[in-house]
Amino acid sequence: MDKSLGRKRSARDWVVDSVAFLLALLIGVILYGENDTDQIPQWLFAADFVSGIVLCLLLWFRRRWPIQLAVLAVVMTIYSETGGIAALVLTMTVAVYFRFRVSLLIAALNIVSVVLYSVVRETEDPGVLVYATAVPLYFGVVGWGAYIRSRRQLVQTLRERAERAEAVAMLEAEQGQLRAREEIAREMHDVLGHRLSLLSVHAGALAYRPDASTEEIAGAAEIIRSSAHQALQDLREVIGVLRAPVGELPQPTFGDLPVLIEGAQRAGVPVELELDAPGPLPEHVGRTAYRIVQEGLTNAMKHAPEEPVRIRVVGAPGNGLTVDVSNPAPKVRPGDQGQGLKGLRERAALVEGRLEHGRTPEGDFRLSAWLPWPS
Repeated sequence: MDKSLGRKRSARDWVVDSVAFLLALLIGVILYGENDTDQIPQWLFAADFVSGIVLCLLLWFRRRWPIQLAVLAVVMTIYSETGGIAALVLTMTVAVYFRFRVSLLIAALNIVSVVLYSVVRETEDPGVLVYATAVPLYFGVVGWGAYIRSRRQLVQTLRERAERAEAVAMLEAEQGQLRAREEIAREMHDVLGHRLSLLSVHAGALAYRPDASTEEIAGAAEIIRSSAHQALQDLREVIGVLRAPVGELPQPTFGDLPVLIEGAQRAGVPVELELDAPGPLPEHVGRTAYRIVQEGLTNAMKHAPEEPVRIRVVGAPGNGLTVDVSNPAPKVRPGDQGQGLKGLRERAALVEGRLEHGRTPEGDFRLSAWLPWPS
């Protein structure tokens, strides 16, 4: 049975039902007028007219009781020709809303009804009447109704698929927004964390050296001003992604690594760099290596200021890229290793690499990663 059966009648349904009622009534009255010369009792002639009008009126309720009204039409058309068109409409209604075998059964009952009609009305050639008129007419109506039913089901299926596709698209969009937010948070942590650590180092140097010369104070102040300005620029670039399409967030490259080291050295951090990575790195691998070194420098300046930092970036195509950042005895509290190192581990996993961190037997803090470098 069709799910739309019994629903509230739409404006289109009102139009269709009105046309069906008027058409069945008009043709029924015409057929009744043509049969006024038949040699049948007057009571049967009157019953034909009344039953036909009743069937036409019942067309307004065909969506509520299609099977019941179709069976009633089978009984009435045994003696009523006025209700013949209404019976056809009711048969088609069954074909529209029910399975094909149900509508075939109703059509077969109507054909039996026509045979009985030929007996009751004493027509001259019942065989020709049944096979030449009733059979193709009723089965044609059933076929038409079945076509309408299959088309409705197809439209409903396409609509449901479209709704599911829209829901999936909305879910994917929400997940994309979530990934974009996570990326923005990670970039803000990586970029601004490093810049603010440089500011902290220089500000701390000024605080602990009240006897510094005017030139030293001016130099440190200039570095602080420059770092603060660069931090604001980085912040504008990161927040700018909110106004730009996803994927346009400014990203550093592996070639920017010496600039990063130089900035830390200007801030007074003793950095030793061993760089041996001949050949072009894949972009995503190089960017991940840059972020690992950046996070290692940030943590070193934050937790172990003025301590030397050793950075080793070595590798070759086919062997992978190894990134090591170590510094002696950092003063790291348990809660200080959270989001930055978790983000690095996620970055390494995204490029199918691995990352480890922790204290060495010598007491150093070591951040080590291996990243794939295809040959």
